[in-house]
Amino acid sequence: MTFRSFGITLVIAVVLLGASALITRNAASASVAIAAPAADDSLAAQSGKQTAVFAGGCFWGIQLVFEHVKGVISATDGYSGGDAKTAEYETVSTGTTGHAESVKVVYDPSQITYGKLLQVFFSVAHDPTELNRQGPDEGTQYRSIVFYADADQQRIAQAYIDQLDQAKVFKSKIVTQVVPLQAFYQAEAYHQDYATHNPDDTYIMMFDAPKLDNLRKKFPDLYKAYR
Repeated sequence: MTFRSFGITLVIAVVLLGASALITRNAASASVAIAAPAADDSLAAQSGKQTAVFAGGCFWGIQLVFEHVKGVISATDGYSGGDAKTAEYETVSTGTTGHAESVKVVYDPSQITYGKLLQVFFSVAHDPTELNRQGPDEGTQYRSIVFYADADQQRIAQAYIDQLDQAKVFKSKIVTQVVPLQAFYQAEAYHQDYATHNPDDTYIMMFDAPKLDNLRKKFPDLYKAYR
């Protein structure tokens, strides 16, 4: 279930659910102070391009956050976890395709490490303790996932989750899945940069803009004000 497409109905629904509690919880979950990964790669000696794929709720907010991270070359909304024939929004939104709304992050490993991307993902981009939901969005298509491209990404991601759980950074255990990336299917054009193009959208103001604010506050050295 998602409220993203209902405009004024979103406001009414959120009020009925207890808007202040929901928004406060969402903002708090996206502003947890966590340590950097103990296991991480060093910055590369030369510039280049590497890819990381993350899923954690509505892809609008995840894309918005990573587009403002220094060292990130591009962030693209899409779908991962299912087949090509079902990789389109209306079908994925049924929660029956195996897909999760995902974001492909292309980054320069000489400017930012994979572990630092994970730190942003777990601390400000979403709540990794929420099972099959984020904020007002519910369903398996909103589950938390790190899709790893190789054994190195798998090692760093799993070690970081273990590190955070052992440190009891969050009140609940992390439910983020760490699974191999089989394929990434780019989402429809109207989803790309949605938060940037629609800053006054009620959903964006309530659930995604706070994530960007938290990125700016918690990672001032990483934050870039432009795409």
